[in-house]
Amino acid sequence: MGPERRETPRHGTEGGSALRRRTFLEACAGAGLVTAAAGACDRSHAAQGTRAAAAAHRPEAERDRPGTPDWRIRSPGPPAAVVGYADRVSVTPGEECGLYVSTTAPSFRVSAFRVGWYGGAEARLVWSSGRVPGGVQPEPGFVTDTRTVRADWRRTLSFGTTGWPEGAYLLRLDTQDGHQRYVPLVVRSVQGAGRTVLMHAPATWQAYNRWGGYSLYAGPSGAYAGRSLAVSFDRPYDLDGAEKFMVYERAAVVLAERLGVPLAYTTGVDVHRDPQVLHGAAAVICLGHDEYWTPEQRRHITRARDAGTNVAFLGANTCFRRIRLEPAGAQPERTVVCYKSSFPSDPCYTTHPSLVTTDFRRSPAADPESSLTGVLYEGYPVDAPYVVHAADHWLYEGTGVRPGDGFDHLVGVEYDRVTPGAPVPAPLEITAHSPVVRNGVRSSSDSAYYTAQSGAGVFATGTMRWVEALMAETPDGGRDHGMDARTRTFVTRTTENLLHAFAEGPAARHRPAPRPNMTEL
Repeated sequence: MGPERRETPRHGTEGGSALRRRTFLEACAGAGLVTAAAGACDRSHAAQGTRAAAAAHRPEAERDRPGTPDWRIRSPGPPAAVVGYADRVSVTPGEECGLYVSTTAPSFRVSAFRVGWYGGAEARLVWSSGRVPGGVQPEPGFVTDTRTVRADWRRTLSFGTTGWPEGAYLLRLDTQDGHQRYVPLVVRSVQGAGRTVLMHAPATWQAYNRWGGYSLYAGPSGAYAGRSLAVSFDRPYDLDGAEKFMVYERAAVVLAERLGVPLAYTTGVDVHRDPQVLHGAAAVICLGHDEYWTPEQRRHITRARDAGTNVAFLGANTCFRRIRLEPAGAQPERTVVCYKSSFPSDPCYTTHPSLVTTDFRRSPAADPESSLTGVLYEGYPVDAPYVVHAADHWLYEGTGVRPGDGFDHLVGVEYDRVTPGAPVPAPLEITAHSPVVRNGVRSSSDSAYYTAQSGAGVFATGTMRWVEALMAETPDGGRDHGMDARTRTFVTRTTENLLHAFAEGPAARHRPAPRPNMTEL
């Protein structure tokens, strides 16, 4: 087990059950640093701790630390056993975060695990709380007009993050009677110059979240017509609490950390608000399912590409839905708004057409995602082999593939293609061209690579299963869809080639140019 910091949390909105000053100072001294919750600690001690911890914020300082193998959930228990949510999707190191927890157990603990390689352990325990009194929170509230579920619970505890390295975290809630749930949290980077920025997708996590009976896809009956038109971050995630992160993002984080390339961490919500982390970045990586974007997020990523930042899309259906982020009470950006096919009812329909929440390719303000990604989302469900076309492309170096080689089940469940008539940057090369059949109609899924005038390289896998394939035939590959170890080896090496190349700066300066081949296929 790696070094950890243990901090007793502040309970409730009024800070009840606070530590006595002597106990708290002893905890601070034992940890060698001061958290945001440690207001009782001496100011000079805090300044020294902050300076000493600053160097450890960068992910590079983490890579040789021992991991903590016991980070996975073993027993989720009944749905109400324990659930929780954080008051923000990300923090910068040192910021305080609040947790809102409901549990049927008398008490619980919180453990903060940072996801990474850690010699194969794949996470490290960075902080754990003391025992926190449990309790069942009230039924969630409901906004009728938009069918929005909001827990609006009483804050259970708060904790500081001083000394926490930037990265993707799983906060695990462990009840006294042995049940567990996750709460995801990103400790984001402020600067990304010269680094590969991993961009997590909490807006998409929330869109699919059915906690409380509603998502952007369905209501309690399962009918699309009863779906939410806006969903709130002020509620727990369903299932294990971090399902979308675990399936579509975690394995890519582990791989990137194992490679040792300089990394930075952010979320789409943060890029929407402030693109500073993209300035001078070597690359930005959009992970396995990143469907819901604001126009501001898309504009900031496009500008980064046009300034020389490489971009990779390790999934499909990326940047498909145009959303707005709205406040909840006094908290900004706590609501994801997307009217989808009901867009004429969007309050912005007549006043701000460019902000209407529907698909990017649809009017008003139509702007198909392919102008950024190079590929266009076509649909689901499919299950098909991934078929290599340009086997000699630098992306596939060391994989041993030949033209026509296939990898079963790698294309699915959603897919993209290079679509005639859709706006596509040039020059663009299709590296894989995979026949699919969707609802009886033949089509294809494409992986594509292009370079921008800035020299930035852009690669899209064209399949949503890319990150899942990194776990195929491993203990974590529970949803590997029949993909085998051969597929895992191929996807892993291709992703390694991509990340190493993109970490070197604008790909056009050090990798072969795309060979336009759209008309051949």
